[in-house]
Amino acid sequence: MGATTKISSFIKAAFVLLVLLIPQLANAQSPFAGLENLFLTPEGYVVKHVTKPPVIDGDINDAVWQQAKWTKDFVDIEGDLKPKPTYKTNVKMLWDDSCLYVAAQIKDPQVWATLKHHDDIVYLDNDFEVFIDPATTTHTYYEIEVNALNSIFDLFLNKPYRNMGSALIGWDAAGLRSAVKIQGTLNNTTDTDEGWTVEMAIPFSAITMGLKPKIPGNGSLYRINFSRVEYDTKIVNGSNVKLKDSTGRTLPEHNWSWSPQGEVNMHTPEHWGYLLFSTHNGGDEVFTMPYAEEQKKYLWLIYYREKMWYKEHHKYASLLNELGIKNNYDIAGKGNKLKLEALNSQFTATITDAKTNAVYSINQEGFIEQLNPIRHE
Repeated sequence: MGATTKISSFIKAAFVLLVLLIPQLANAQSPFAGLENLFLTPEGYVVKHVTKPPVIDGDINDAVWQQAKWTKDFVDIEGDLKPKPTYKTNVKMLWDDSCLYVAAQIKDPQVWATLKHHDDIVYLDNDFEVFIDPATTTHTYYEIEVNALNSIFDLFLNKPYRNMGSALIGWDAAGLRSAVKIQGTLNNTTDTDEGWTVEMAIPFSAITMGLKPKIPGNGSLYRINFSRVEYDTKIVNGSNVKLKDSTGRTLPEHNWSWSPQGEVNMHTPEHWGYLLFSTHNGGDEVFTMPYAEEQKKYLWLIYYREKMWYKEHHKYASLLNELGIKNNYDIAGKGNKLKLEALNSQFTATITDAKTNAVYSINQEGFIEQLNPIRHE
């Protein structure tokens, strides 16, 4: 056989092999391909139960706080898409039968604040923010912001802004206690500060819908995240003044968070971290991702793909394969079945564990819940 014939035969064989492999390669591609920034692994924190609560005075060095571990350093809200924050931020938490306690350590060489009144738009200053979703549905969640003057901006959201949600600024976290301590001097540009610390006691009754407070128990799970807003400034006439662009507009703030959001938007609760409540005495308990949360990732995959489909076609897809998603997936070694029902302007998707028949659902508003077996309060 001549050299030309050998080369021709080799090319034909390679082409046949490629044709046979294409379906396998397509199947091997992750269904999350192209959306990796929206499926970053959230952080998790095991919060320890205490019988003696911390004193809320801004000083985070009292003995009770030594029982709690610091979180990892905050990262940019977009994760690795952006550089690491210039200054460190860390949080630790405790709980008892009435409150969730939060301590934050915020490093900053120039501590400044201007807003002094309750429900001022505190994020127009450098601030620290807490986001809490006790029901883990991504709806009915709470936000509390504080600046270095200990001015509080607290609000309730019925659902995220992307789903036409609205913020109830008139809501107040009843019984909230907070305190700030400056490691340096506030609004003094002549020295270099170390930063500021914050303590909060957030009553469970304040973040409960209904008349009866829902107190967590051992194994209860919240979605939670923390954000820090930091502006670039320069010193002008003894004050920290925000930098502006060539048109005179204030430069965008830096957004640093505990658990990365994958986008510049804190109001996507599915990206928040996990808070696992524990009554164990030991301090070595480690958070592991619950199986149900792994299942829910596939519901969020459908949600995001449907939103992309709607933007292009002005209606929702009625078939999973139109979204590039299969009907069945193995999750943590367990079989799961996906189902999609859609009309032009709405959809419901479910995931069912083949063995237990437990069902979770999501709809076009991103509301996620367990359907079967029904959870009893």
